[in-house]
Amino acid sequence: MSDRPKRKRPLVADKRYPSKPKAAAKKPVKKPVKKSTSTRRKAAPKRAKRGGIIGLITALFSWVLRLIWKITWRLTAVVVLALAVAVGYLYTTLPPLEALLDGRASGSVTMLDRNGAVFARRGDQFGGVVTANSVSPHLKNAVIATEDKRFYRHFGVSPRGIASAVRINLSEGRGPLSGHGGSTITQQVAKLICLGEPFDPSTGMTEKQYEAECRRNSIQRKAKEALFSMAMEAKYSKDDILSIYLNRAYMGGGAYGAEAAAQRFFSKSAAGLGAAESAMLAGLLTAPTTLSPTNNLDRSQNRAATVIRLMRDQGYLTQAEADAAQANPAELSDEAEAQVGGYFADWMISEIPDFMRSTTSDMRIKTTLDQRIQKAAEEGLKWVFDNKVREGSKAQAAIVVMSADGAVRAMVGGRKTKVSGVFNRATQALRQTGSAFKPFVYAAALDLGYSPNDLIDDSPYCQTIPGSGEWCPRNYTNTFKGMVTLTESLKQSLNIPAVKISESVGRVLVSEVATQFGIQSDLASGPALALGASESTLTEMTGAYAGILNGGSSVTPYGLVELSLTGDAEPLMGRGGGIGERVIQESAARQLVYMMEKVISEGTGKRAQFEGRELAGKTGTTSAAKDAWFIGFSADYVAGVWMGYDDNTPLKGVTGGGLPTDIWREAMIRVHAGLPHNPLPMSAPVPRSGLGETPPASAPAPKRNEGTIIDQVLRDIFGGGSGGSSPSPTGGNR
Repeated sequence: MSDRPKRKRPLVADKRYPSKPKAAAKKPVKKPVKKSTSTRRKAAPKRAKRGGIIGLITALFSWVLRLIWKITWRLTAVVVLALAVAVGYLYTTLPPLEALLDGRASGSVTMLDRNGAVFARRGDQFGGVVTANSVSPHLKNAVIATEDKRFYRHFGVSPRGIASAVRINLSEGRGPLSGHGGSTITQQVAKLICLGEPFDPSTGMTEKQYEAECRRNSIQRKAKEALFSMAMEAKYSKDDILSIYLNRAYMGGGAYGAEAAAQRFFSKSAAGLGAAESAMLAGLLTAPTTLSPTNNLDRSQNRAATVIRLMRDQGYLTQAEADAAQANPAELSDEAEAQVGGYFADWMISEIPDFMRSTTSDMRIKTTLDQRIQKAAEEGLKWVFDNKVREGSKAQAAIVVMSADGAVRAMVGGRKTKVSGVFNRATQALRQTGSAFKPFVYAAALDLGYSPNDLIDDSPYCQTIPGSGEWCPRNYTNTFKGMVTLTESLKQSLNIPAVKISESVGRVLVSEVATQFGIQSDLASGPALALGASESTLTEMTGAYAGILNGGSSVTPYGLVELSLTGDAEPLMGRGGGIGERVIQESAARQLVYMMEKVISEGTGKRAQFEGRELAGKTGTTSAAKDAWFIGFSADYVAGVWMGYDDNTPLKGVTGGGLPTDIWREAMIRVHAGLPHNPLPMSAPVPRSGLGETPPASAPAPKRNEGTIIDQVLRDIFGGGSGGSSPSPTGGNR
């Protein structure tokens, strides 16, 4: 055996896998000792420290930032929590949806003319509850496009919208909260319900002040509005909020809510509105009074065109639909366009009892108004002022037309006819009546047995008034006619005979006749009573003349036929006027009509004639021509006209037989268009001879109330008059 070691034979596995080269021998490495965290930090390579002042500033700045961050997130958490608590509290105070849909303080009044057609509306109109899904889709889209295009994407407040509004306000030189508000529809609803604060009269605040407070744009108010809006978003759905808005928003013309506005302007339901009509209503939300189509249709249509463009840009209308809407703008319905009887409607509102004005129930009033006659009166007045009155004149006029029973068919209270809520000269202006009062003097005389053919001496005449001295009336012409009949005296509007007749029959009796015919104002107590020194309204005077036409019975002018609450079968009120008790005998009334017919056919009222009709009336001009009147009638209608200045400036060159008669004639021509020529109820007097200034001793006793014992004594003492001073100048009436 050999001593050399045997060579190890390679294994089969070795041949299969090649062997790895042997690594070079390594020096044993010392295992590092595990260091603590603090040691590792110290061992990390250190940045070069900034020395000096820069390092100090950097460190200080870094500390401040960390402090601000710590404070900010804590404050934010506190604010968010406080907001959540505030919103949660407001959430609990919100009422059910149904309680917010009709927020009117009072109900509406719808007025019907004598034929049952609607001619006026007053109060807060509310057509009924609608929802966001029951109105026309065009209206819903138009409101969103105009008022809040991100309505379905925000949480009640739109920071982007507020920022944009503030930017615009500042760029236009206004305060940040003045002008554009950037309010969402939800915020507008919050404002409409006054942030849930109901009106409380016990606070001493008026309703107007309450509404002004609700619309105040202070920062504090805006903040509360934002919280309230977020609470509403949590309480109600988006469509619920939009429904509240569509029911409560004011849309002009007295209409609150979409349904009332649709009925008011288009006489149709809000569900049936087209794109152009919807755009017009949505456009009103910006400025409902200024943009109201009943105030300025062109301006309203221009605003609607802008809304249509917004709807197209936001995808609510195709280009073709937008073009069609632009080419066919919305128009008012015939009913809305009529706009007649504004003064009459205001008069009707004043006739509603006080206890009914605060109700939130809707009322319907059937009236005596005749829209055809109303238009005739308005057109007649306008024609005279356009053609016969100098341009720029500030003179005013009023007209009342009524039937013989006192049913008022038309009323114009001033030159501006398309108005409401303004001074009504037909019912509110107390003016001296002048010679328009004289028919009551002659009515008293005729009722005592005087004849239209009796003679009276038109010659100088004076009275000594206790405490005032001598009073001497004069005629308008400053001339004297001598012996004249009563008919001639009235026909020429002579003053001296009127005073003599009044003194003969007694001023107390004359006052009684005028009062019983409907003159409610205090009457003068002196001899100037006969010359119209007292004041009255045009409506009262016209009603008194209606009593002469109807045969001598008193009349209470009325316009209300029936008042009822909407939905009720039985009316709450019936007719408020009409024919009353007899004042003078029918024979006396017929003779007075005969005398007044001569005023128009032969006397101071000749300019009133038209179409050969039988007409009767009386002119009236007060001293210094501050008031001019003409009141007259046909067999069908009585009409009164007053003309003057509101500040009592004298009229220049105007008497009752001039412009007022022209207005009366132009109005009555239109009133009587198509009517037959009916005769007046008058009787010519039987010729009598041998009569002087007083009636014969055998004159028939009057069939009327002779007055009290005191009245009789006064007549005996003062020779038929009651004495007293004269409040009127001595002449000038015609």
